[in-house]
Amino acid sequence: MTPPLAFGDNAPMTRPADFTDAHRRHWEDAELLFDAGRWANADHLYGVSAECGLKAIMLKLGMKVDDRGAPRRREHRQHMPELWSAFEDFAQNCDGGAYLASLPDDEPFDDWSIHNRYANRNHFKRADIEPHQSAARQVGVVVQRAELELMT
Repeated sequence: MTPPLAFGDNAPMTRPADFTDAHRRHWEDAELLFDAGRWANADHLYGVSAECGLKAIMLKLGMKVDDRGAPRRREHRQHMPELWSAFEDFAQNCDGGAYLASLPDDEPFDDWSIHNRYANRNHFKRADIEPHQSAARQVGVVVQRAELELMT
């Protein structure tokens, strides 16, 4: 039996990573929750969707991963908002500037945290998560573009 993969500092991953699929399924579920007015969980999934999408692009651009698909470098195993900066650095250093230029210039997830999953739902308002929705949508467009242009 293969031991669980440590994907973060302490989070075991029991199945191989598929960042593109993870990006899409989190996006799809976020949209369902957004349409139902379930702002807290929609917001959480927009951030996770964007994270997975950026990692999918990084993988296409040559990010090194282990045999289970987890990024080898610690800075690539981050969540938002730290991953946004790591993506910017990675894209600039590996001929991914065109993909970076298709994303927002500012850091749209600077007010998002993976730890907000523990927050009370009343702290989430539609207007606060719409920028996250928009950014995750833009990441999705770039993922599709990278899939077409960077066939691996």
